[in-house]
Amino acid sequence: MKAKLINYGVPANVYREALMGYYSLSQRGQIAPSRQVLTIIDFERSSSQKRLWVIDLKKQTVLFHSLVAHGRNTGEDMARTFSNREGSEMSSLGFYTTGSTYQGKHGLSLKLHGHDPGYNTNAASRAVVVHGADYVSEQFVRQHGRLGRSQGCPALPVQQSSAIIRAIQGGTVIYAHGPSQVRYASTWLQLDPALMAFAHQQGLYRS
Repeated sequence: MKAKLINYGVPANVYREALMGYYSLSQRGQIAPSRQVLTIIDFERSSSQKRLWVIDLKKQTVLFHSLVAHGRNTGEDMARTFSNREGSEMSSLGFYTTGSTYQGKHGLSLKLHGHDPGYNTNAASRAVVVHGADYVSEQFVRQHGRLGRSQGCPALPVQQSSAIIRAIQGGTVIYAHGPSQVRYASTWLQLDPALMAFAHQQGLYRS
């Protein structure tokens, strides 16, 4: 799996953090145990690069590798500033779980629940959701040198959005990782609970 992820360009440190949060959330009963799917967004990368990965942890495969937009006040090509504030039109960092889908103005869309106080817990009230958008495409990048930007939503290419949303809906984890110079601290990034949850899942430990 590690070799596959390197081939897809997932930074090892980001994957490690994402896994730690995934298993910590699992131990606290925040995710659907039958859905071992982890989505990583690396906002340290240019918007012109594919910086979203959907990983099936059970099958040890990368399901999707895609472009993803950030909020219009988060930066031009590079994501630089983040906020949890209503009306900020910025992206938010941290760990999310996915909720239900609905049909919105962008078609099939996916509700998100933020689990990092101070960073993303206003996702639902801000209507930060996963949806498709025509400004998220290779063609847009060729014309403008970057992706278009959202109001804070992790917007996806229209051609891929429905398939990705169906793959990650209903209690899976999304981890939005930010640039190293941006402050982010999370209670989910603790090794002991993550290791315990991992051991439980692998059948290595019984309480």
